[in-house]
Amino acid sequence: MTQTTNNNQNSGSKYAEDWLPIRDIANGMIYTDDKYYVTGVKISPRNIFILDQNSQNNILYELANFYNTIDFEFWLLIADRPVDIDVYLATLQVQYNQIQNAAMRKLIMQDINKANMFMSRQYSVVDTEYYILFKEKRMELVQKKIHNLISGLASAGLQSTQTSNSDLRMILDNYLNDGQNTEFGAVM
Repeated sequence: MTQTTNNNQNSGSKYAEDWLPIRDIANGMIYTDDKYYVTGVKISPRNIFILDQNSQNNILYELANFYNTIDFEFWLLIADRPVDIDVYLATLQVQYNQIQNAAMRKLIMQDINKANMFMSRQYSVVDTEYYILFKEKRMELVQKKIHNLISGLASAGLQSTQTSNSDLRMILDNYLNDGQNTEFGAVM
């Protein structure tokens, strides 16, 4: 659990943590100074465009029905999480060194070259993540809303889980610090 020191009186501060109304991030929720819980679900991405047209239409229809059943204010967020592919590259290199089959070595080398190409660009490699967040004062309603979101998304063929502390910190970092990781207060 990370406790922040709230310095709202210092409005001239250059640090975002001094004016954010965040008291704590714990148990997959942001606890705010005005006693709200901010939480939600992380939705696993799914490429529906590789499915046949009827399957695509069914998923979109169920997703529209799901959105129409949400009877509370929510935020739909899309955030990029930086990915470190060094371990992946090292694994490929080990496989390349161990395999004698020329065709397999060629395929592995193509993957290594592609990964190196991504790393050489000025942009970092990222995973795109999808979230539905909401705020609520009562814990029993928090749990009910999370359950309803997960169930509704499942009916549309999408998997989701409650946000984690790491997810929430990454979202804050993404929106407040241009995706840069920070090492202070609630947004560690």
